[in-house]
Amino acid sequence: MRDVAGIDPGGGVDAAELSRAREGDDEAFSRLVAPMRRELHAHCYRMLGSAHDADDALQDALIRAWRGFEKFEGRSSLRSWLYTIATRTCLDTVESRGRRALPVDLSPASERAVVGDVPLTDISWLGPYPDAGLAAGPAGPAAAYDQREAVELAFVAALQHLPGNQRAALVLFEVLGFSAAEIAAVMDTTVVSVNSALQRARKIIAEKVPPASQQQTLGEIGDARMREIVAGFASALERGDADALVALLTEDVTWSMPPMAHWYRGLEAVMDFAVRVPLTGCGSWRHLPTSANGQPAVACYLWDDAAGAHLSWSVNVLSLRGASITEVTSFVGAQHAALFGLPDRM
Repeated sequence: MRDVAGIDPGGGVDAAELSRAREGDDEAFSRLVAPMRRELHAHCYRMLGSAHDADDALQDALIRAWRGFEKFEGRSSLRSWLYTIATRTCLDTVESRGRRALPVDLSPASERAVVGDVPLTDISWLGPYPDAGLAAGPAGPAAAYDQREAVELAFVAALQHLPGNQRAALVLFEVLGFSAAEIAAVMDTTVVSVNSALQRARKIIAEKVPPASQQQTLGEIGDARMREIVAGFASALERGDADALVALLTEDVTWSMPPMAHWYRGLEAVMDFAVRVPLTGCGSWRHLPTSANGQPAVACYLWDDAAGAHLSWSVNVLSLRGASITEVTSFVGAQHAALFGLPDRM
């Protein structure tokens, strides 16, 4: 198996560290793995749709790798070997837990605001991904998606509609640049089966992912305009300014709030929700700009009388078409602040 990062088998790895790790030095193993932890974690997130599941899968994969490290003979690169173990670990998780969903996957859009919507706790929801430190650019010479494009919400949500084998084949081929033969070895199957899985997976992805990625859109509008859009969205919510919010949205905008089941499509329905709930029905808001899934995002904090502070409420991931917001995905839950390294109150 060739190395997806373009280095020779064993290349770029300190031979002395490799020898110490094989002899049972766990600190040497940790140092070898450290440069690859971030990309392996992103790989697990693409497969599983949850940063928390990715944490567990990566930890499990690295334990498996450590326990079997004496068997690593260097016929493949260390990176390729670790991706093999991480992929198989994720496939075990997919088989036992199934896929993660967004509200748009479960029910039709609501035409009017649902006040008092409550979380659905029996659904495995897709989660946001903190992309700080995630490198841009493809991981392998044959990769079609760069690393940030491959954690965008639309792509990861579409992956959840694929069976585990198709999901793994697509990510390994299109994102990481593995060949069909290498993927067959990873998944213990045939090249024919891999090519068939890729063909079926590409069809689903083409149906569910917009032709222009968020990375393309952000590149076209530039950082300054992107910051203006984020600031305008946050300011409109803080001031309760419906007109300012409308000016930022496309006619076919959608707004969803996992783990709430109800979601809205179209300017009229979205604004009915926005005016009746966040703009006038919730109280005082404060916001911090952030980034999630390779996209601009806004962390929202809602005033709490008992705490005497604005407490973490949600992370809103914005999807853009041109210089307008075409999708707001509000991941509701105080736990997201820690995931993004943000304060729990303001």
